[in-house]
Amino acid sequence: MKQTRSVFAELGISEDETDRRIGECWQAIFEGPDRFYFEAPDNTGFMTDTGNNDARTEGMSYGMMMAVQMDRQDIFDRIWKWANTFMLMHEGKHRGYFAWSCKLDGTKNAWGPAPDGEEYFAMALFFASGRWGDGKGIYNYSVEARNLLTTCVHQGSRAGDPPDSCPMWEASNHFIKFIPDCGFSDPSYHLPHFYELFGDRAEPADRPFWKEAARASRDFIALSCDKKTGLAPEYADYDGSANSKGPPTDHGDFYSDAYRVALNIGLDSLWFDRTEALSAAAGRLLSFFADKDSADYRRYKIDGAALDAKALHPVGLIATNAAAAPAVLGASSRTAAEKAAAEKAVRLFLNTPPRTGDRRYYDNCLYFFSLLVLSGRYRIY
Repeated sequence: MKQTRSVFAELGISEDETDRRIGECWQAIFEGPDRFYFEAPDNTGFMTDTGNNDARTEGMSYGMMMAVQMDRQDIFDRIWKWANTFMLMHEGKHRGYFAWSCKLDGTKNAWGPAPDGEEYFAMALFFASGRWGDGKGIYNYSVEARNLLTTCVHQGSRAGDPPDSCPMWEASNHFIKFIPDCGFSDPSYHLPHFYELFGDRAEPADRPFWKEAARASRDFIALSCDKKTGLAPEYADYDGSANSKGPPTDHGDFYSDAYRVALNIGLDSLWFDRTEALSAAAGRLLSFFADKDSADYRRYKIDGAALDAKALHPVGLIATNAAAAPAVLGASSRTAAEKAAAEKAVRLFLNTPPRTGDRRYYDNCLYFFSLLVLSGRYRIY
């Protein structure tokens, strides 16, 4: 693993200013009047999707990752207990997974999982073990993480599993699925930098699977990013093309989910820097946005054609574009124009405050992670 660097420091942003920005965003999410983290009875807590008024495994696992990065074990444990109390499914074909959406009183809105939650839960748990040590029960973090990953890979093949249950990863190609019961993927779910670490920390018998998943996911991300624009679709078939199988059939464009691909490329570059193809994709993406007015960001076809719909999460898009910058600024193979586009993306981010209003949840989660990437403070524990 290469030494993590601070793009902010390279651009002249002081440590004090970085501290201030991270503190402001933490306040916006966890402590301020517009926060969307809330404590609940019995030492629990939850993250609210303010646009949909529910709690999702996406946000819950994000909150745990934020808490471990900021050394807040109290918040981490509260969120993890709420997830185990209300989201964990104990029966049916998705036994051992977490219900992707719950009402704020804990009632399940769905009895199916979204795999991006499980992979973030597992990585946050491993980091908690590394930072604070293992406790007992659900706070035996590393055991909980390994058990969850075992379920994700082997669900449906173990004695006692329901006959219609299935894993979250496709065994034939090592790709994460959009949901366990489908045959396509979501490029933004692919976290090769997490899989590299799972390959060191999962059950020993599964470690080769995760190392291969890291390689396969890097290839898949590069394949799914358009060769001219660098834009990735929200959902993609296993050949990397925009999803056409359905349902649904309207998620083949560059839209909300897809913004996270840039963030993932940036973090993978900081931690491992394994592929030129991802650096090239980031360079194309930032070049595509270099001449776009951020006040008029749209939904785009992956070939770059602008659609009528405006971006639902423009602050999140600004943040994740900036987070791709390490993959470009640190690569000798990128052109001067690409590096200028990367620096422009970071400057735009620095001039953009966290979002307010009903849609602030998703944007500000991406904003916080982008701050960690660009400051070099998204750390492995």
